[in-house]
Amino acid sequence: MSFSLTAVGMVHPNGQRALAGVTLAARDGERIAVIGPSGAGKTTLLRVLGAALRPTEGEAQVLGAKPWQLPAAALKKLRARIGTVHQSPPIAPRLRAVTAVLAGRLGEWSTLRALGSLFHPSDIAGAHEALARLGMEERLFERCDRLSGGQLQRVGIARVLYQRPALLLADEPVSALDPTLADAAIGQLVAQSEATNATLMASLHAVDLALRWFPRVVGMRGGMVMFDLPAAQVTPEMLDALYASEGGVATQRPLPAGAAVEAAFHRPDCP
Repeated sequence: MSFSLTAVGMVHPNGQRALAGVTLAARDGERIAVIGPSGAGKTTLLRVLGAALRPTEGEAQVLGAKPWQLPAAALKKLRARIGTVHQSPPIAPRLRAVTAVLAGRLGEWSTLRALGSLFHPSDIAGAHEALARLGMEERLFERCDRLSGGQLQRVGIARVLYQRPALLLADEPVSALDPTLADAAIGQLVAQSEATNATLMASLHAVDLALRWFPRVVGMRGGMVMFDLPAAQVTPEMLDALYASEGGVATQRPLPAGAAVEAAFHRPDCP
């Protein structure tokens, strides 16, 4: 079992409830898309799974461990086995792309090697390979403050590809990319999951990408799981209900309503 959440709830210090009674589990190697309107709790869910946020209710098990019962050293090792792609990658502006990618394995390296890699990258070939998978190999030595938002997102994805985690979490990982690049980037995350048997869980606003690439889709709204189904069983009516507060799927979403929504349900089999 890759992870298991049982009746997990999260109430922030200001009293705002972000998650309510979430029960989910995933086997090693599963690919799951999480969709839902803004404020549905998708980011909070991923932070709980990434052992970055302790739930206020329920029980979470990740990669065979209960994160918040671990001593500090063991918790650090657990986090090193989890890779997270952020919507806005937390990358220092003055870092070069090569160094940002190599940071994916800082959890495995000694302090000496990590510090040395800041001045002389210790695995240039590995960083180049990861960036090349996303069409970014020419930016290998570019400073990150000279990259666009979409390029930074691809550097963040390359960092997780280089890390090779057992659990791969992605929080709106392609929001700054055009549809073609977004599809290719998600394809690389899926390929990584398949090659390493890593569980992949991604929150996406682009419903078409969720239906195309992920065999299992979880719909969230108001901090709760509204459905957890194979992609082929998710209907346009379910999507309309899920996004009702935003005017349905048609509200400035990467996937338009109407004919395009219907077309998503006649997609080819997931690669």
